[in-house]
Amino acid sequence: MTSDEEAVARASQAFADTFGGPPEGVWAAPGRVNVIGEHTDYNAGFVLPVALPHTTRAAVARRHDGRVAFASRQGDGSVVELDLAELAPGRPEGWAGYPAGVVWGVRDRLGAGVSVLVDTDVPVGAGLSSSAALTCSVALALRDLVAPELDRPDLVELARRAENDFVGAPTGILDQSASVLCTEGHALFLDTRDRTSEQVPLDLAAAGLAVLVVDSGVTHEHAGGGYGDRRRECELAAERLGVAFLREIDDVAGLDALVDGTPEGGVLLRRARHIVTENARVLEVVAALRGDADPRRIGPILTAGHESLRDDFEISVPALDAIVESATAAGAYGARMVGGGFGGSAIALVEADALDSVTAAVTERFGREGHGPPRTFTAVPSAGARRLS
Repeated sequence: MTSDEEAVARASQAFADTFGGPPEGVWAAPGRVNVIGEHTDYNAGFVLPVALPHTTRAAVARRHDGRVAFASRQGDGSVVELDLAELAPGRPEGWAGYPAGVVWGVRDRLGAGVSVLVDTDVPVGAGLSSSAALTCSVALALRDLVAPELDRPDLVELARRAENDFVGAPTGILDQSASVLCTEGHALFLDTRDRTSEQVPLDLAAAGLAVLVVDSGVTHEHAGGGYGDRRRECELAAERLGVAFLREIDDVAGLDALVDGTPEGGVLLRRARHIVTENARVLEVVAALRGDADPRRIGPILTAGHESLRDDFEISVPALDAIVESATAAGAYGARMVGGGFGGSAIALVEADALDSVTAAVTERFGREGHGPPRTFTAVPSAGARRLS
């Protein structure tokens, strides 16, 4: 991790090297880890993310030639450049589509163009919301430069539209909300139906605990594959139950109408059962964190969430299961996969002085099963999107 001063200097120098002049500022937005509440956001349910100290920084300056240009310190040195008027969903393709989607959302206020240089330490494809960190950093920059009337909920929506409507990634609102709205030392309890939120204190260090994040090394992406399938299955289940969103079902007994003896009915039942029980798990964790109960009590709830994601939502992979199993066997109070699934990361709630032993157990399991050594770090609840310079 680099300090803010180092991050500003590095991004500013890269911008100058690429575009021939200084940026107007540098903005940062974090990745996130979701404590509990997976795939509930697009079902109008509850989520409980924390922002990570890992961020994407956007060095940005307005142009005067009607062009937009995007470059990345993590790229091959090439610049993606086109006329502002040429921006359209799917153009440009690839990683540049994410910041381009944000520019597209404020194009009427940005008639003369913009240059964007991004630098990140959020692991890509690890289920830690690298795409939202990218879109939210650019959204905050453009708010400050050309759209000061936008408030933070507006930025969440601007970033969401960039992913959903421009790139075509069918995400919910969790990632962007976490990146923009989280505060240091808290988890964000968000009701995605009405967008109300509460900052829930999360000082695990005071209890001698830590959240270990383990990147499985199996990458995933939201713009294709099983994530969209799960969203469509949830929508179909809601339709068959006669509700707008599965959030409206608060007891698994309300899912009986999906039991029709067909394979499709069985799939829809499992998908809906995960959403109903996951919403209940979020509420249970929030209740524990609000009170004076020992936060170790949330451990089994995390593990139950993983079992639901593995068995009912069917989005885990063997490497993620291996992390959960080896961490809990080594003494973690609970563990679960996080993110969209089909790869990415898992978290484990552990004693702070047991971080090394749990990490060693996971690493040994990975080596035994032929995986490379996992990347690990602790999740420290950090600040949301902010201007650095």
